[in-house]
Amino acid sequence: MYASLWIAKTGLDAQQTRMSTISNNMANVNTVGFKKERALFSDLLYQNVRQVGSQTSQDTKSPTGLQVGTGVRTVATEKIHTQGNLLQTGNSLDVSIQGRGYFQIRTPDGNLGYTRDGSFKMNSEGLLVDKNGYTLDPQITLPANANTISISEDGIVGVVSQGETAPTNVGQIQLADFINPSGLQAVGDNIYVETASSGSPSVSNPGTNGAGGLIQGALESSNVNIVEEMVNMIETQRAYEMNSKAISTTDSMIQNANQNL
Repeated sequence: MYASLWIAKTGLDAQQTRMSTISNNMANVNTVGFKKERALFSDLLYQNVRQVGSQTSQDTKSPTGLQVGTGVRTVATEKIHTQGNLLQTGNSLDVSIQGRGYFQIRTPDGNLGYTRDGSFKMNSEGLLVDKNGYTLDPQITLPANANTISISEDGIVGVVSQGETAPTNVGQIQLADFINPSGLQAVGDNIYVETASSGSPSVSNPGTNGAGGLIQGALESSNVNIVEEMVNMIETQRAYEMNSKAISTTDSMIQNANQNL
């Protein structure tokens, strides 16, 4: 009888994790380039009281067994890398990816990070940087006297400086893609890093080798569906209540058994 208490406890832990995941999704509903995640669960080991297919007589076997489950555990939280909606901003340094791929960002430790957040800025040295001040890789330097900045669908960055009429190419934005984007590790600041599960990045120009194209003057919103998350939250609440009820019911059964001994 005591086993049911621990089984229900594993259910409470699992639903708490799912609720934390849902809360994080809802908190980042307005975060540019954010990808929602979901909690994945697995049942625990079973106690085999009677083995499936065991002999019930000399000539017959049991068509079923007697297995008692021991609960549930959270095995993973998986990022869902689907496309978010595009938000038109009109800012020449806002860039969104339509399709697969990630911008490459050089982090302070010298390693590469990957992001879908294309809200770039220009720092004091004229370099294109993200909102954290991390430089875009490969580096692109914009002249101080640039009047207009254009970014083509295939990633070519051009500027028209004062006194000029024709644009000058100053750099090429490249995208990195992964065979398993769900294997990327989120480290905060809208940045992912490569892991053994994601595989090595395949770097190419936008619009080639399966990489998506770029759209200037737009940003990719999060792919969180707030209505879907509200439904998931209600479902999680009900599941948590049922596991709590299982604990209180088991406690009542134990009290009744003790009183009748």
